Amino acid sequence: MLNWKRSLAFIALAAFVAGIMFAGGCLLVNDLAPQDEGVPRVNNVASAMPGVGPGTVADIVSKAGPAVVKIDTVRIRSSGQVDPFLDDPFFRQFFGGPFGFQSQPREERGIGSGFIMSQDGYILTNEHVVDGAQKITVTIQGFSQPLPARVVGADYDLDLAVLKVDAGKSLPTLKLGDSDKVRVGDWVIAIGNPFGLDHTVTVGVISAKGRPVTVENRRYKNLLQTDASINPGNSGGPLLNLNGEVVGINTAVAQAQGIGFAIPTSTVKEVLNQLLQGSKKQTPWLGVQMQPVTEEIAAYLGLPSTAGALVVGVIPGSPADNAGLAQGDVILRVDNQEVKSPDDLARIVQNSKVGQRVVLQIYRNGSSRYVPLILAEKPRQLR
Repeated sequence: MLNWKRSLAFIALAAFVAGIMFAGGCLLVNDLAPQDEGVPRVNNVASAMPGVGPGTVADIVSKAGPAVVKIDTVRIRSSGQVDPFLDDPFFRQFFGGPFGFQSQPREERGIGSGFIMSQDGYILTNEHVVDGAQKITVTIQGFSQPLPARVVGADYDLDLAVLKVDAGKSLPTLKLGDSDKVRVGDWVIAIGNPFGLDHTVTVGVISAKGRPVTVENRRYKNLLQTDASINPGNSGGPLLNLNGEVVGINTAVAQAQGIGFAIPTSTVKEVLNQLLQGSKKQTPWLGVQMQPVTEEIAAYLGLPSTAGALVVGVIPGSPADNAGLAQGDVILRVDNQEVKSPDDLARIVQNSKVGQRVVLQIYRNGSSRYVPLILAEKPRQLR
């Protein structure tokens, strides 16, 4: 009898404990559930990003991808790099080199990217992708074989080039967007052929605008910076906004991860008609190496200020050499334009024309003098 009562008490106690656990579980679930019906549940990260849904990037790539092309080039050089992916001055600049140079002339192959601007086969890319190429072919989705391409127009300073292919039918195109409307933090998509991997897609944001970058002998003044991954073979490919419009031409990477650069479409639009008309811009050249005038240098030379560009080297056979400029001269003016720094002098020369006669005001041995000279075209090997 006693055992029966004990068993009944134990069953009652177990039911009581189970009831408490069930109630506690319900309370816990209620605590974890949203208390405010106006607060939406976040099912994935993409839905939390303004303007970005689960399929946004995929939809853009699906529409834009067919207009992105792979560019293969062949150059004959006396010495060159074995790896075609490192045949890009930007990656030699940032990753170092040389990479296995050979002494005998050889056929060099390069790889880059580009995108189709018009249905009749005009393609935009970087000038350095096709510079010096004896043979250019373009691979387009839907074609069994690469198509031969020719350079229509090129601008060395802006690093832009237009190619033309004859496809025999209408081609898919990409629209140029307005890079001036791009904000830091906006999402962007890069499509290209890094290391020859066809139509690789990377995503990031605009990290900064208006970046000045110098790569070898090229000075960029107004690049978009992005953390979208850009690697050898990406050069010339499009940087897209979330409307699928091109806002930049992928151009260079820095040595640090997450830092890439693109030429904004605002720069492209300024010269696009000129490039389409077949212009290959000549680069005026003075032929001096410069550095700023510091306070110590100004005091040593007896200059009243630090304005000017100090000549630290003169290239033999250059316009400066032919005019008699020498190391230690300070260039103060070009015609009626004041030179406050080496950047000023570079800008003035860049905005001049090949064959133009200019008069330099220089400071030498305690007095100023005037030196006339004629600007020449910069030799290709120095570009």
